[in-house]
Amino acid sequence: MLNTNKEFEASKYGKFEIKLKRKSVVKAVNHSPNPFSVPLSNLDLLSGRFPVTYIYFYHKPKVENFRTFVESLKSSLAQVLSYYYPFAGQIVQNPITFEPEIICDNKGALLIQAHVDIPLKKLDFYNLNETFQEKIVSIQPDFPLQIQVTNYTCGGISIAFSFDHALGDASSFGKFITSLCEIAQNKPISCIPNHTRHLPPRSPLKYQPSLDQTFIKCTKEEINNIPMSHISLKRLYHINASSINMLQRLASNGSTKRTKIEAFSAYVWKIMASSIDQSHEKCKMGWLVDGRERISKGKSSMSNYIGNVLSLAFREASIQELKEASISDIGSIVNESISKVNNEAHFLDLIDWVECNRPGLMLAKTVLGQEGPTLVVSSGRRFPVTEIDFGFGSPLLGTVYTSIERSGVGYMNQRPSAKGDGSWTISAILWPKLATVLENDSIFQPMSASYLNL
Repeated sequence: MLNTNKEFEASKYGKFEIKLKRKSVVKAVNHSPNPFSVPLSNLDLLSGRFPVTYIYFYHKPKVENFRTFVESLKSSLAQVLSYYYPFAGQIVQNPITFEPEIICDNKGALLIQAHVDIPLKKLDFYNLNETFQEKIVSIQPDFPLQIQVTNYTCGGISIAFSFDHALGDASSFGKFITSLCEIAQNKPISCIPNHTRHLPPRSPLKYQPSLDQTFIKCTKEEINNIPMSHISLKRLYHINASSINMLQRLASNGSTKRTKIEAFSAYVWKIMASSIDQSHEKCKMGWLVDGRERISKGKSSMSNYIGNVLSLAFREASIQELKEASISDIGSIVNESISKVNNEAHFLDLIDWVECNRPGLMLAKTVLGQEGPTLVVSSGRRFPVTEIDFGFGSPLLGTVYTSIERSGVGYMNQRPSAKGDGSWTISAILWPKLATVLENDSIFQPMSASYLNL
């Protein structure tokens, strides 16, 4: 159970005000004077347009003052944008194809400086609805990339990177942030980004009919009419390495060893089943899958490919069966479900499916909130956290956040803990009953200032 006194104290300080000090536009130092366009790939079109934020918290930097740090960040940003030039462009609708494209015109990235009148230790790191939205994360729709740097009365800072999802996925954004850190430390960048966005469909087009059951062509109205559902609570948890290892042991069976994310998914699915009202007999779980390693098998590596290479795997199960099944049994279902998507044939089919449905908006059906209770899990085991060092040390905390208000499904995004000890940070969007169940769970621990040693 949550300590009610601590919960009250966190909510009290969660009402802090933020003061925006300055906004500036940072442009690439080296860029072609002639604008050019980069069309989005089919998988970019499928990922949609909404902001994704990665936020890092740090102790007070060992620099002269906050302004010195911001000026140094601006310099590094101007250099890294020379390599990631689409991130300094604009995303507009092509008047002929009626599809979005990136105009590489070096319009620049937006840098926001802000200040809050409380120390880091007074932030509510658990209830993200209070702490992040329109405060230490703010979104200006005209800029595909924006960075908000916020300082606190203790001298600590947070850095929030917000990207338009059309620019790429977690792999792409992790490469960008890592490159920015390398430049800040006067190191050569380890990734020379590939901006071709070349994921061509086949000729003739072909795909498995099952894709028509998973994905759908939709309208803006359908997206805007996603129910203002009860899936709106944004929470942040930490999970100890010992708990993760225990779940992996429970999910594994004999010589069959499940991955940590498969074991975690099995456990969460079982918990989720207990949080759903009796009007539903079944529920779904989904998993985001990165196809870079699958598409590039036998071909040139896609490790430095910038863009979206994502798909979703879904599986429906009986709530009663989930309640009665073991973690090991559910782990087998999870493994089988992900395996059906985690292969080259699926991604080639998905590219062709999008081609058959262009132009227009496309989404996974479940995301529209029309297919019953669903929770999507995303694994960020390779996403950089401890490595995000701008020259004054690793962060206290690194996590992902989204400012979207309408969600047809719940989400859990896993990241390695900044402690580097094998523990995890879980950012989640939940419905109230699931949040209540997790408050009483021994494995999910609410993120707190004390856990971060503040």
